[in-house]
Amino acid sequence: MVHGVGDRGVVLGDDTIASILRDGFVRGDLAGRNVLLIVPDGTRTAPMSRMFALIDAALRELGARCDVLIALGTHQPMDAGQIARLLGDGDPHWQSRYPDVSVDNHAWWDPASFSTLGHIPADDLAALSGGMLAHEVAVTINRRIHDYERILICGPVFPHEVVGFSGGNKYLFPGISGREVIDVSHWLGALITSYALIGTPGITPVRALIDRAAALVPTPRQCVALVVEPGSTALSGVYVGTPEQAWAAASALSQRMHVRTVPAPFRRVIAVMPPMYQDIWTAAKGMYKLEPIVADGGELVIYAPHITTFSVTHGPALAAIGGYHVRDYFVRQWERFRDHPWGVLAHSTHLRGVGSYDPATGEQPRVRVTLATGIDAARCAAHHVGYADPASIDPAALQGREAEGILVVPKAGEMLYRLAAQER
Repeated sequence: MVHGVGDRGVVLGDDTIASILRDGFVRGDLAGRNVLLIVPDGTRTAPMSRMFALIDAALRELGARCDVLIALGTHQPMDAGQIARLLGDGDPHWQSRYPDVSVDNHAWWDPASFSTLGHIPADDLAALSGGMLAHEVAVTINRRIHDYERILICGPVFPHEVVGFSGGNKYLFPGISGREVIDVSHWLGALITSYALIGTPGITPVRALIDRAAALVPTPRQCVALVVEPGSTALSGVYVGTPEQAWAAASALSQRMHVRTVPAPFRRVIAVMPPMYQDIWTAAKGMYKLEPIVADGGELVIYAPHITTFSVTHGPALAAIGGYHVRDYFVRQWERFRDHPWGVLAHSTHLRGVGSYDPATGEQPRVRVTLATGIDAARCAAHHVGYADPASIDPAALQGREAEGILVVPKAGEMLYRLAAQER
């Protein structure tokens, strides 16, 4: 059974969280175990320094210990300073408090770091995807999972463009997995579309695929699923159990806390992206979370003057497909694009949004996407997105103009906005 508490308007203190962890770890048979703790990187809002201290203390009290693996997916590895901010409240000497704990990035770029767990048969993938995909998928994962008696996942749950709600086994696939499941799961999400998937409660097709891959992990898994109060790093929910159980409880609360409804669409939405997003690959969440409330023919502006690149990791692959396109641009030219990384194709179509493609008339996206960033006009044009000089936009001056059809969203990327008529 899942163990934990949470509700809107609740702020959980350290004593409450520590009690939840102790009881959950006992029920999960972590006492005396050697544990691999998997945590997100810095692109998720969560009090990870606080949680790491509480988890480490709870494990030690039970005679257990942990090492940390940062679930990058295919994000850039975190350097020492970034890890100190993530796990040590920014203290450069933070690891002196945990001298026997190792901390490593998931080395997704190194083929030697992976172990093959098995395969998802073509028939199973066809069933999971509703017939949209049907081929065998190798399930590979960071081989370090075999060095520990237990896996413990800790991370927040938010509405998510690929899977419905993030968290749970998603910190394994794609968090510490190989490219095979990453590409298939993300392309499946693109085929369904972010517009249709994001904020969908329960087991979506992509969640079912991820859970199917996680079932092949031989090391017993536990999860601490967090629900963060909007606009802060305070915790309104903490749940301990299997990844499936803890995620289910946390996603139900996230659905109540992280989805905001508006009565009518806006012709222009300004998504102000915080510094934790360092490229468009991650800052595209501003589009994902706000696309549902942009009017047909309207404009979504990603405002992030600090961003100077489309993707630190995947820039060349993104350029090779011509940047950003609607889903059907790829689907109707599949022989041309099938050998490109499917995860890159998925990112491309998620940012471009819902639309159509006809070989004779070209692409017809539902909304215009404009970048007001440090990426110049020529590079935006080459990637098929609009350009605006960030100096020409003053988000503060545009606030309060909702009656004119303009919405400014500070710290965009985590709260999902949806029309009241779309509420599920």
